[in-house]
Amino acid sequence: MAIERRRLVQTLGLGVAAGALPAAARAAPSQSIRVTVSYYSAATGPYFERMAHNFMQAHPDIEIKIEVVNWNNLLQKLQTDISGGVPPDLSIIGTRWLLDFVKDGIAEPLDSHMDTAFRDSFIGAFLKPSTIDGKVYGLPIAASARAMYYNTDMLTAAGFPNGPQTWDDVLAAARKVKANGGMGFGIQGKDTETDVYFYYAMWSYGGQLIGTDGKVGFAGDAGVKALTLYKQMIDEGLTEPGVTSNTREDLQNVFKQGRLGMVITAPFLIGQIAKEAPNLKYGICPVPRGTKQVTYAVTDSMVMFNTSKAKQAAWEFLAYLFTKGPRVAFTKGEGFLPTTKAEAEDPVFTQDKRLQIFVSLLPEAQFAPTIPGWEDVAKAVIDGLQSVYTGQAQPGPALQQAAARANQALTQ
Repeated sequence: MAIERRRLVQTLGLGVAAGALPAAARAAPSQSIRVTVSYYSAATGPYFERMAHNFMQAHPDIEIKIEVVNWNNLLQKLQTDISGGVPPDLSIIGTRWLLDFVKDGIAEPLDSHMDTAFRDSFIGAFLKPSTIDGKVYGLPIAASARAMYYNTDMLTAAGFPNGPQTWDDVLAAARKVKANGGMGFGIQGKDTETDVYFYYAMWSYGGQLIGTDGKVGFAGDAGVKALTLYKQMIDEGLTEPGVTSNTREDLQNVFKQGRLGMVITAPFLIGQIAKEAPNLKYGICPVPRGTKQVTYAVTDSMVMFNTSKAKQAAWEFLAYLFTKGPRVAFTKGEGFLPTTKAEAEDPVFTQDKRLQIFVSLLPEAQFAPTIPGWEDVAKAVIDGLQSVYTGQAQPGPALQQAAARANQALTQ
């Protein structure tokens, strides 16, 4: 996700889960499964504790231990566990990490555990990123796409009551919002998905992340045009101040406060607004067009480590998480998109007009490449963007330098 991730640090254990059965009521478990999950919201820990409790009631011989880890610490935590010889049995990971896990021989292929009906229960677009060389190594536990949220009062006053349709509209609207005393367009400049915020415009102008030659393509004309546009908005004071100090969550908070005109983010902001800013008037429209319409889609996958000593038990819990009831509860609670066909048919999703905007964009969705070294590529892009946002470099040279670093990372 990236999928997507609220920045609170919390680590929970389920040695004795709230609401767990008394020891006298359960047979002593003969197998123990440790499950590492990423923190998405305050609902994440309680959800997985509840699912573990329900599963253990039906499988008294299996103990499920849940640990919840801050997303920004998750990869390091897993790497530490793996190097120490104590990886979990199951874990949520960013799907973009998966190829490195497969390359290192630590991810268990799941095909032998699945029958055709189970495989076909998924929405194909979301299962594809975790399928490598024809084998499925992860199941899409969380999925989302991106769209533009806009403050309807601000944008109506700026002359765009239905939101901006193009980047020229964004520029024009942001100027009028600024003239009316507000902040026009939020640009993320810090932490996870800072690079993605640049890709929105780059993709829309026809750019690509990886070219047919296997080298990165973000430093081409489309990338320079996109970054020049962002730099122009920063220089004109059309964005929030201190771009490189603001994470996605920071921008979402400013938007919920009614001080920001436009921001691109994920479906889960809908639920946050309903709880935290119910009187905010806002709309959702597609990511603005350059020369074409695009969005970004992301999945987080639940994987099994091949070092697990209880693979069948781990699979049984994993399969349980992908039955309709648990899936609807998780996806609704965290504000993600359905990844299975059964949950997609639930009224929770079919009757939500705002959520359907995200679903309608999926045919044009771009995913981060599933290639070794992608995290190093993203870091190179982020460093280049930040140098431009702070006025230390110009778009063209900064992207060329980032591309040189990125291409080197891809050859290692």
